[in-house]
Amino acid sequence: MESESQQQQRVMILCTGNSCRSQMAEAFWRQHDGATWEVFNAGTEPSGVVHPLAVRAMAERGIDIADFKPKSVAAFVGEPFDLVVTVCGNAEARCPSLPRAKRHLHWPFDDPASAEGSDDERMQVCRRVRDEIEERIRS
Repeated sequence: MESESQQQQRVMILCTGNSCRSQMAEAFWRQHDGATWEVFNAGTEPSGVVHPLAVRAMAERGIDIADFKPKSVAAFVGEPFDLVVTVCGNAEARCPSLPRAKRHLHWPFDDPASAEGSDDERMQVCRRVRDEIEERIRS
C-alpha cells in the first residue's frame, strides 16, 4: 500500500484544440494510473467543446467525457509538472514554455477532429486513435 506521504506526480497532456486526443488521454491516464498521477489536459488553441466523436468513442469503452471542457494551456504556465506530453506536432511547436516541467515527451497521434469521410469512416479514425492513445498510456 502506498504511503500517504507520497505525493502524486503531475502530468499535463497538450494538443491544439483540446477537443479529442488530450481529452481521451486524460481519461485513460486517470483510469489506468490515477492513483499515482494527477492528470491535466489543455490546448494551445482550445475549441469550444469536446468533439462528439471522442465522446462517443470513449463511451464505447464505458468512459464518460461528455462533461469535460477544453481549456487553454496559458492557465497552467506557472504550475509545476513532472511530465508534459504533447499529442500533436502543432502543440509541440506552439507550446508555451512550462518552465516548471521536469520532463517532456512527444506522442504524435492523428487528429480525429480533422478526419474526413462519412460518419462511419470518421468514427473509425477516432476509434483507432483512441486505441493508440490507450496503448501508449498503458506502456
